[in-house]
Amino acid sequence: MGTQITLFICNLIVPLLMLVFGVWMLRRPPKEINGAFGYRTRMSMKNEKTWRFAHEKCGRIWTWTGAVLLVVSVALSILLWLKGGDALTRFTTSYSMAQVVVLVLTILPVERSLKKHFDENGNPKE
Repeated sequence: MGTQITLFICNLIVPLLMLVFGVWMLRRPPKEINGAFGYRTRMSMKNEKTWRFAHEKCGRIWTWTGAVLLVVSVALSILLWLKGGDALTRFTTSYSMAQVVVLVLTILPVERSLKKHFDENGNPKE
């Protein structure tokens, strides 16, 4: 039973982190561009406008993606828990890796949006 609970919690870690940090990026993004914390890519760190824009865009994406992944994670984990056996164990490893892939892939729409709205120097496109 303890192992099942641990696996259930493992399936919630990435969605909860995305949801919490997504809301945080929308409400309280880092005030200053820094190399330690926040959405940090070459394009997002060009200037204050790109920094704020990237955090708002990433925040929206992470909030919605995290919420969807959380619902899916809870539902699938409960179903597999009820199924019994080692179904939840087999599922958790691959599902956790898939969640990390989704997390990393969220960089693509943020960077695409930055390139759409800003030139290579970080100036807004007209």
